[in-house]
Amino acid sequence: MVYTPGVAQVCRAIVADPSLAARYTWAGRLIAVVTDGTAVLGLGDIGPRASLPVMEGKACLFREFAGLDAIPIALDTTDVDDLVETIVRLAPSFGGINLEDISAPRCFEVEQRVKDRVSIPVMHDDQHGTAIVVLAALQNAATVTGRSISDLRVVVSGAGAAGVACTKMLLAAGVGDIAVADSRGIIHGGRADLTPIKAELAAISNRSGYTGSLGTAMADADVLLGVSRGSIPESDVASMASEAIIFALANPDPEVHPEVAHRYARVVGTGRSDYPNQINNVLAFPGVFRGAIDAGATAVTEAMKQAAAGALADLVAADLREDYVIPGPFDPRVAEVVAAAVSSVANRQASLERIPR
Repeated sequence: MVYTPGVAQVCRAIVADPSLAARYTWAGRLIAVVTDGTAVLGLGDIGPRASLPVMEGKACLFREFAGLDAIPIALDTTDVDDLVETIVRLAPSFGGINLEDISAPRCFEVEQRVKDRVSIPVMHDDQHGTAIVVLAALQNAATVTGRSISDLRVVVSGAGAAGVACTKMLLAAGVGDIAVADSRGIIHGGRADLTPIKAELAAISNRSGYTGSLGTAMADADVLLGVSRGSIPESDVASMASEAIIFALANPDPEVHPEVAHRYARVVGTGRSDYPNQINNVLAFPGVFRGAIDAGATAVTEAMKQAAAGALADLVAADLREDYVIPGPFDPRVAEVVAAAVSSVANRQASLERIPR
């Protein structure tokens, strides 16, 4: 059976039913970790070869936390058409595609076009992994401060991959209002310099109609989410509402240093491991892909991501406190509960799709 002639039986079975490839080959448990090396966390555009250590590390995390094998793939092109075509042609060998460290705004188009052409789970982790963990942490932080997420006014500093995805996911979860700021100030419909992605953000966010600088929106804001480089003045932080929530996720230097943030905020989170409430994508991507693959899902849906965030939040509910609104990145329970939540939603969605209309 390992090779010819016996292996021909397996080949014929897959010809008759292509879905059997997931059962009889490694494709069903193998993830492609794909990058072009243009937006590596804390390093920027370092190219495909220099980005390989990061992709190899990601592959190790898939194995450790989700029991999934993964192969790092660093592509020597930054052209969107080339990236999409290459990834699509590689897809038959994999059960899922984790897009990684592809710069904005190209990352949005690459992800959408690949999703449109393949029938396996695809997720740009810099977008959606971050958003899942941020939502989970925010749900718990709101509870700690006695708020409902529907009453929160959030300010997002950064309109790249993470900023866009977090804004969309938080709004979908019912957050009251979000103002997003890029390097030129608050994103609003009156700006003539908006890219299509930012114009889309302007249409769904900033219901209060803020214009001007980031600091303008921060006055009396309940939440600051930092997902961009650069320091935010302490005076802007001081202007926030009492019992504020600050998630400053830039690495290695947060937009607001935790010591400064704690002077004005009740709940503080960072992307760093040397402070409490580390908001790290490793809490999301292993379980999301494990759950999607276990369910035989053909995509990662919004409902699956929301379920993943809810499972993460629930995991610490019994021990919830200001310095513990999200599980630690090495908590062995995380991937299992996230996978179960994602798989449950995927199976339910698949059942609904089979119901005659």
